[in-house]
Amino acid sequence: MQLTKATPILRIFDERKAREFYVDFLGFQVDWEHRFEPDLPLYLQVSRGELVLHLSEHHGDCCPGAAMRIETSDIDALHAELAGKRYGYARPQVEEMPWGSRDMSVKDPFGNRLTFTSAIST
Repeated sequence: MQLTKATPILRIFDERKAREFYVDFLGFQVDWEHRFEPDLPLYLQVSRGELVLHLSEHHGDCCPGAAMRIETSDIDALHAELAGKRYGYARPQVEEMPWGSRDMSVKDPFGNRLTFTSAIST
């Protein structure tokens, strides 16, 4: 028996702001989206590389204010890419952490914190 991947579900409240942050700023692509009816809450999957996230407007799926660490192979390239977009609501910086990793944190418009890190799991 083997456990493989986890897919975090992050709470969102505004589709336009979610797309602006995750697609336009962070460079994710929308893989699929679902609504039970046209005027009901949105549930969608976004991805970038091997990273897959689910974003949900549904009240019972999760709570806002989640935090996650996301490993990246080149944090400096990601930082340069994000800095070049001149996003009006976040200007994340790379920080040297006391435990040896280099991290860059950014909060989405809904209070969820994504920390990109140079740390490599073993």
